[in-house]
Amino acid sequence: MPRKPKKPCKYPGCPELTEGNYCKAHQKEVNREYNCSNRPHKKLYNSSRWQDLRRYVLNKQPLCVECLKNNRITPATVVDHIKPHKGNEDLFYDINNLQSLCKSCHDRKTAKEDGRWKRKVYTF
Repeated sequence: MPRKPKKPCKYPGCPELTEGNYCKAHQKEVNREYNCSNRPHKKLYNSSRWQDLRRYVLNKQPLCVECLKNNRITPATVVDHIKPHKGNEDLFYDINNLQSLCKSCHDRKTAKEDGRWKRKVYTF
C-alpha cells in the first residue's frame, strides 16, 4: 500500500521532511515544552497521596455534583478542585476544595475558568 508523501516539519524554519508533524529533533523539544508548560503540576497528580484522596472522594461522592443540581443522575469520574490550586499543595490536597464531577461537567467548568469560551471567570 502506498504511503503518504512526507511533509515539512511544522517547527518554524525547519526544512526537514517528516511523516508526522515534527522531525525527530523537534519532536523531542515539542514534547519537553508540552510536559513543562502545559502540565507544570503533573507530579502532584501522579502521587500516591493524590490517587488515594481521589479514590476516597469518588467513593464518598459517587455522583456528579453539577448534574445533581440539575436533577440528573450521572456517575462521577473526575475529582475537581473547586478553587484552582495553581501548584499550592495545601489547596491541592484540601478535601474541602474537592468535588466529584462527570467528565462533561468538569470539561465545561475548566473551559470557563481557562477562558476557552472567551468568558474568563476569575475565582478568588
